[in-house]
Amino acid sequence: MISRLWLLQTLIMGNRDNIDEMSGTNATVLLSILKLIDKYDLYGQVAYPKHHKQYEVPDIYGLAAKTKGVFINPAFIEPFGLTLIEAAAYGLPIVATKNGGPVDIHKVLDNGVLVDPHDQQSIADALLKLVSDKQLWARCRQNGLKNIHQFSWPEHCNTYLSRIAMCKPRQPQWQRSNVGFENPEPNSPGDSLRDIQDLSLNLKLSLDGEKSEGTGTFDNSLDSIERKSNLENAFLKLSNGIIGGTEKASLMEKAEQNVSGSRFPVLKSKRYIFVIAVDCDSVSDIPKIIKTIMDVAGKENSIGLILSTSLSISEVHSLLISGSISPLDFDALICNSGGDLYYPSTSSEDGTGLPFTVDLDYQSHIEYRWGGEGLRKTLVRWATSVNEKKGQIVSEDESRSTVHCYTFDVKEPESIPPVKELRKLMRIQALRCNVIYCQNGTTLNVIPVLASRAQALRYLYIRWGMELSGIVVFAGESGDTDYEGLLRGVHKTVILKRIGNTALKLHSNRTYPLDHVLPFDSPNIHHAEGCSNEEIRSSLRKLQVSKE
Repeated sequence: MISRLWLLQTLIMGNRDNIDEMSGTNATVLLSILKLIDKYDLYGQVAYPKHHKQYEVPDIYGLAAKTKGVFINPAFIEPFGLTLIEAAAYGLPIVATKNGGPVDIHKVLDNGVLVDPHDQQSIADALLKLVSDKQLWARCRQNGLKNIHQFSWPEHCNTYLSRIAMCKPRQPQWQRSNVGFENPEPNSPGDSLRDIQDLSLNLKLSLDGEKSEGTGTFDNSLDSIERKSNLENAFLKLSNGIIGGTEKASLMEKAEQNVSGSRFPVLKSKRYIFVIAVDCDSVSDIPKIIKTIMDVAGKENSIGLILSTSLSISEVHSLLISGSISPLDFDALICNSGGDLYYPSTSSEDGTGLPFTVDLDYQSHIEYRWGGEGLRKTLVRWATSVNEKKGQIVSEDESRSTVHCYTFDVKEPESIPPVKELRKLMRIQALRCNVIYCQNGTTLNVIPVLASRAQALRYLYIRWGMELSGIVVFAGESGDTDYEGLLRGVHKTVILKRIGNTALKLHSNRTYPLDHVLPFDSPNIHHAEGCSNEEIRSSLRKLQVSKE
């Protein structure tokens, strides 16, 4: 028979005030416990401290373990069970609810018994079994102490990373042939040739990391394998100094024609990439800013240009033409807030009739969990409900919408809900997407969850092997609701003051200052006083991009 001295109990019921000052529910629970103690005459065998300090908790666990006690957590549902971890760390066997987190904890620690919290007899049997069976108690104690390290932060991180490594990657991966060109010098002819080779050999996007055969989306840069082989051999001679003079100049000209004549940028051969992602108060101001930045970049082949905007490709083309800017001056164009990615081309093959080629591999990449037509219908219903309450203030713009970007016109930006509320609504509907207010709130773009202007840059970085330290993003003081994502990262950023101020109202629902989440004191971020040539040059010098 078990001695009643074995059943000394300590009830930790939190820190409390006087019973009369407690809430009705808490007071009722405490009074019922006191009545049970009185009913079974457990005076002297039950402790229920009114207060305890944080530093006293280890002593409580230690005392229970020293007296060969048991820790019990009979909650009806326990989301995780941190107290079970703490008890195991002090060598204390456990009795815990079988509902929730303790199931997983017990599977790892194997240091006690799980019970049905609604079954009083089951709880009593588990407690008596542990305190009466010394060998079982000792085994549970040892198991807990032996396995508790699996709940440490280092072990948790290792487990997390190993699980991630086992997952099939969702980021794009391209399979290249083993043929390569060894040339350690950056921006060399051999480096440019690798761009051509990557696109003319067995190159295909693989979303699941598996080996793919055959040519991919970009496989027409050279007319034939023989022509490609001749060019490779010539470049090898060029890089080894075997040829020079007139022959060298002729070869370089042919190589440039092959690259520019194809639809493929040579971004990784560029020393710096200037990304123009300025959200102006007026769209008509964009060409002037583009020209200013292009003037600073000059005609150097070592600097590439990317335009990143919320506009559609047709709007971008019209804007560039109106500003007397050639689309071929850019290496890539991120449109529709990152919903589409284009490269300039001498001919159009996507049916638009414009001098651009769409990156079909990027479209395949952002298809992940894209709601498609179902999402569009949900957005149309949302717009209808808003219009019924506040008048005709939101309407679908089918002319600007694309397969991966649903665009809506907003007549009264101050009357529509904040972007975070619309994002929440989409999540409630189990729809994964990015919701972005653009052009001072007059446009709403809804794009895939893997798409955004920042994520499109990440894609280009992976796709073309660009150097992150060589990317310079030009942005205004504020912008579209995806503005913050453009400033984060190890790339360099030039913030043009007094540009995009009107868009500040789009971020008025932010409950925190922007400098709390963005490192404005970083050496990679510089604020230019304006958008003149000299101010931009000064910013680039301070970012150590230019020494002029």
